[in-house]
Amino acid sequence: MSLKIYDSQTKGLRDFKPINKNQVGIYVCGATVQASPHIGHIRSGVNFDILRRWLIAKGFTVVFIRNVTDIDDKILHKAVHEKIPWWQVAINYEREFADAYKALNVLAPTYEPRATGHITQMIELMQRLVEKKFAYAPGNGDVYLEVAKVKDYLKLSNQKLADLLPSDDSDLKSKKDPKDFALWKAAKTNEPSWPTPWGNGRPGWHLECSAMANAYLGENFDIHGGGIDLIFPHHENEIAQSTSAGYKFANYWMHNAWVTTAGEKMSKSLGNSLLVKEILKEVRPIELRWYLGSAHYRSMLEYSPSALKESATAFARIEAFLKRVEREGLTVEKQISPELTQLMDEDLAVPQVLAQISEWMRQGNSATDSKIILESASKIRGALSILGCDPADYENSVSADSDQIKEQANKLVALALQQRADARARKDFAAADRIRDEILKMGITIEDTPNGPRWSL
Repeated sequence: MSLKIYDSQTKGLRDFKPINKNQVGIYVCGATVQASPHIGHIRSGVNFDILRRWLIAKGFTVVFIRNVTDIDDKILHKAVHEKIPWWQVAINYEREFADAYKALNVLAPTYEPRATGHITQMIELMQRLVEKKFAYAPGNGDVYLEVAKVKDYLKLSNQKLADLLPSDDSDLKSKKDPKDFALWKAAKTNEPSWPTPWGNGRPGWHLECSAMANAYLGENFDIHGGGIDLIFPHHENEIAQSTSAGYKFANYWMHNAWVTTAGEKMSKSLGNSLLVKEILKEVRPIELRWYLGSAHYRSMLEYSPSALKESATAFARIEAFLKRVEREGLTVEKQISPELTQLMDEDLAVPQVLAQISEWMRQGNSATDSKIILESASKIRGALSILGCDPADYENSVSADSDQIKEQANKLVALALQQRADARARKDFAAADRIRDEILKMGITIEDTPNGPRWSL
């Protein structure tokens, strides 16, 4: 079975056929670095990281581009408010995003271009659009794209041009049509600017991604991704710019849904943002990753503290099962099972993968045959590796001192269990019960099985 993905442009599932047989090019719109990342921002990173991991597992080399928008109206406003240079605002928050991605085990992009590092490519793209008569410069330093000339404009969002409200990019008097959008914005007092043939200014948001996608992936690439809130106007305008320049642009469009609170999109303006650094005070990074990746990427994820806690508890059970198997002396390898392949190839059916993991864990826990237990654990670990939640990936970053403490703790629990077993053997059940009770007080669960006692945190 080949991979099928939902294409936002055709509004249906399509067989994935990459341009190059062994390589996939992906461009995902990254952060506008004007505030600390909340879990809504990072969900996109997790969702497309799962896609990337699955493509790698299928044998593809993946060139993954995630940009950084480091010049924007909001960044400039924040600089004034915080009384620091605009570039310092961008750098500070870019570092916070990088820390959040790393904490949640999101693979680093192949390249992570900044908008301000690609002004030359943006100017070249504008020149091409002006020469082709799709863009115009009214003489005040602005440059606009004339949307009425763009064939199939709004195909991605399925809107009608007549129904659009005027764009608020700049002075409406300088536009041929109020719906035209800015490729370039004329310089303003005390704002950063760069020289162009049409006057000093700074790039429009949409222009940045078209130029950077072309610079790193070429005129035609496989997948363009981002949040559903970017479909219009951002992605619609990216298509307009790129196709007007003569580029085929992206063959597939993939969009992840929001994290919502009380049914509303999580955003700073709504006052319901939940910062990653604050959530990580409540749960471990691997547990937050598990939660953010648990819903299908095209489904809304309704956040609540109780839902997060339940998700963390469910993941802890999976960890406990894997640890128990390893304590029994079994070496658990990662196995990409046929069941996992079938589910992931169906538009990354992660919720069904989680159900399958639960079934494998049930089979492993009820089995007495070590072969069945090991097979269940190996399939689980293979699935976790695709979801970016393999505990080994996180444990590898733990210090040697912490590893030594864990090893000593395991030996102490094993010693206590042996003392309990000795007490039971000599029929001193009162002593055995006291040892059991003391172990339980430490938050350790004991399960007596035909093969001996099992324990887990």
